[in-house]
Amino acid sequence: MPEDEIQDKSRRTFLKAMIVLSAGAAVAGVLKEGISNLVTPSVGLKSFPSLLIVGTDGKPIIADDIPVSTSIPFLFDYPLADDPNFLLNLGKAIPSTKVSIPATGGTYQSPAGVGPTNNIVAFSAICQHLGCTPPEIHFYPPGTQVIGTSFNGSTNPGYIHCSCHGSTYDPNAGAGVITGPTIHPLPPIILTYNSDKTLTAIGMTPGSPTIYGRVSDLSGGNPLSGSTTEVSYLTG
Repeated sequence: MPEDEIQDKSRRTFLKAMIVLSAGAAVAGVLKEGISNLVTPSVGLKSFPSLLIVGTDGKPIIADDIPVSTSIPFLFDYPLADDPNFLLNLGKAIPSTKVSIPATGGTYQSPAGVGPTNNIVAFSAICQHLGCTPPEIHFYPPGTQVIGTSFNGSTNPGYIHCSCHGSTYDPNAGAGVITGPTIHPLPPIILTYNSDKTLTAIGMTPGSPTIYGRVSDLSGGNPLSGSTTEVSYLTG
């Protein structure tokens, strides 16, 4: 083949390749823009917020008004929106407890209860096994049958149990693991009991597992607006 024909053929091949690449880049740009419009970016936080726990009426929750060991506990979001947590009045003083992490063999110290008699605790309400949330993960008061388990009135001191796959946690001892398949305890929330008998969430417990599905407790979600977090009620 003459040299000029070879050069002409090479130029045509190059131009075709450039047209294909340009079209592909244009399609990729459209797809990227469409996806970015569909997915809301997560803002996250740089530090743990200090959020007063309030009721649906916007008034602060008074610690004395939290019912003792009820199967309809208070729930509140922290540290980010859509991070539900149990707020439990266990009716007795809850000491700080060394909690084991079966996944790593490590331990950490859970916070003691707060309130009039150190009886109020808070833990993540997202199961550490596969992320089930209330009502699938549920608090069973002392003396009640934990559905789907052998824990009955005489063997249940007040457990948190997830009906999705059977994981059980003990809120009386830092929400440590009682039964698997979970290999991580529920992360505890640090609360303060204020002079006016209100409660404020101020952080997550150092050394405890991160909230399920998160690389960091402060990433992967959007901040709550304002300086409060509102309770909801588990009715299922």
